Amino acid sequence: MSNVDQHDAGTPTWFDLMTSDPAGAQKFYGELFGWTFLQGMMGYSMCQKNGRNAAGMGKRPEDAPYPSSWTVYFDSRDVDATAARVREFGGKMMMEPMDVGDQGRMIVCADPTGAVFGFWQGRAHKGAQIIDEHGAMTWCEVNTRDGLKDAEFYAKVLDVEPRKMPMESPIYYTLHKGEKAVAGVLQMNHQWPDSIPPHWMPYFAVDDAEAACEKIKSLGGQVMHGPFDSPYGRIAVVADPYGAAFSVIKLSEAAMTA
Repeated sequence: MSNVDQHDAGTPTWFDLMTSDPAGAQKFYGELFGWTFLQGMMGYSMCQKNGRNAAGMGKRPEDAPYPSSWTVYFDSRDVDATAARVREFGGKMMMEPMDVGDQGRMIVCADPTGAVFGFWQGRAHKGAQIIDEHGAMTWCEVNTRDGLKDAEFYAKVLDVEPRKMPMESPIYYTLHKGEKAVAGVLQMNHQWPDSIPPHWMPYFAVDDAEAACEKIKSLGGQVMHGPFDSPYGRIAVVADPYGAAFSVIKLSEAAMTA
């Protein structure tokens, strides 16, 4: 079990889902990941694993201009200052700084290529309390058409160091806090349909990638790519029954010791 009580500034701190069907999504993710759900304010639920917060879930507004989707949030100690940095380096605000009761303060923004993500300044709620085990957040990467532009943007906004991986295709950067890789930048190439816009991809750890894919299909979800091997584990890109995409990974020993 990997319990955490505080995330470092500029590192992933929270994943949440806005879905067209919260009840159906709770059934799907509850059976897939073993989550239980704690109902909170304004219909927002904490998705819990072993009694600790693993992710969040809420109802997508009927008039929302976006589909059911997961959002990746990074830790910020001052979201108002972070919002200014996002604007300074070419991003834009989708949701201006706002308080969420006594839980924290947040923004939602888009990077210069259009990928949407957020920042969370924790108060009572500090972010995910469990990571790197079945049903818990473990990695995230932005899929973009311009890897260099995004690598430079996130370097400045997150205070991380981009390192280009030594492979020709796809172009991939890891974003480092010290020696620890905290997120990635993947440049979509001709293998990605033009219809796929830039986006952040959340990864959840699973005990068995094949078993997870079979479970996803049996619950009405879709396996879009994989499972396939990587240096960090066995991965599949999937979607829940309401269209929200995410990835699952059976972490390799190298990933667990990185």
